[in-house]
Amino acid sequence: MARKDRPKRRPESLESVGRFEPALLEQLTSPVTDVIAEISATSAALGKALNSKTAANLADLVRVMNTYYSNLIEGHDTRPRDIERALAGHLDDDHERRNLQLEAAAHVRVQKQVDEMAAAGRLPEPASSEFLRELHREFYREAPQATLIVRSATRSFKMTPGEWRSRPEQDVAVGRHMPPSSGRVDAFMSAFAERYRFKQMGKATRIMAMAAAHHRFNYIHPFPDGNGRVSRLMSHAMGLSAGIGAHGLWSISRGLARGLARRGEYKEMMDHADMPRQGDLDGRGNLSQRALTEFVTWFLRVCLDQITFMTSLFEIDSLATRLRVYVERSDERLHPATTALLEQVLVRGEVERGEVPRIVGLPPRTARRILNDVITEGLLASDTPKGPVSLRFPIAALEVLFPSLYPVA
Repeated sequence: MARKDRPKRRPESLESVGRFEPALLEQLTSPVTDVIAEISATSAALGKALNSKTAANLADLVRVMNTYYSNLIEGHDTRPRDIERALAGHLDDDHERRNLQLEAAAHVRVQKQVDEMAAAGRLPEPASSEFLRELHREFYREAPQATLIVRSATRSFKMTPGEWRSRPEQDVAVGRHMPPSSGRVDAFMSAFAERYRFKQMGKATRIMAMAAAHHRFNYIHPFPDGNGRVSRLMSHAMGLSAGIGAHGLWSISRGLARGLARRGEYKEMMDHADMPRQGDLDGRGNLSQRALTEFVTWFLRVCLDQITFMTSLFEIDSLATRLRVYVERSDERLHPATTALLEQVLVRGEVERGEVPRIVGLPPRTARRILNDVITEGLLASDTPKGPVSLRFPIAALEVLFPSLYPVA
């Protein structure tokens, strides 16, 4: 989320690393335990019936969706088609829009790296300083130099990707909230890494910690800029490490951008969790235990809402029906027999090109035309020029294939 620089002198009481306590809920009780149980069960079922190849291609779509909504939270309305064009190397001539495209492509690239590390069992502790600094460094690795300049009404400086705030000119205020001074960030983030170390937690605690860490990371505000994006990528990595990531088939940014009842809830709940302790019955830390509980409950309900939503979109029979509808609405661009081909690829994951005549029940020449047409439409593609084809999900088809995934343009 956008952060407004406003340097102020920090009282000594704000410089102790215990300032962001409580970092975790003291005990897991209902309704937190109830929503954790639902998240565990629902995420385990998400995409379970899909072929692994189809699921992997759907995860590519989810990364673009996550990028769109993460950018939207930052106030950057980079349309899905612009992101798709950026990933293909087609950048806008307009300087500002080009920079937004590059930013979006970087987000997709970094999230894919996280997903690949998780799939290979190489994902490090997601709250570790090394991992968080690497997320930031990778996000800005190919960024235009102009986007590294952080400006306020009184000063400007060049941000170094992957480095915490460390100099007085990098001190900030965020609305009413005053994060730790730049010289104390390293100490705060060392304490953060220890409090949210997953190795010492069970699954339920990890899921709860994913929510709590999201707020506390932004409360510390360790980087001069890019904290919101890094926190959402961290939450994505934590979901994978907690065993609820469903191989990248859902993500948190859509839910945070939309809220449960209305947009704007994310900012309100983040502000709410900044609340100081409210008396002897409100925990034992500097911040409010009750406000953290309410934030964790809200955040986890957002997660559950998104997992449930993506489950409805990726249910195999429902997806097969929507593929058929897409063919029927193609204004004869696609032969009716295309439906049989798409359904086979959906079930099997990929199909050899030589099998297409048998699948569609038509002569080889007609079958080749059907295959070429559906490849041109962007619904099928292969990793090599003559390799087997698998499903793809172009932006132009999403209104039919995945209704409500994005706002209606």
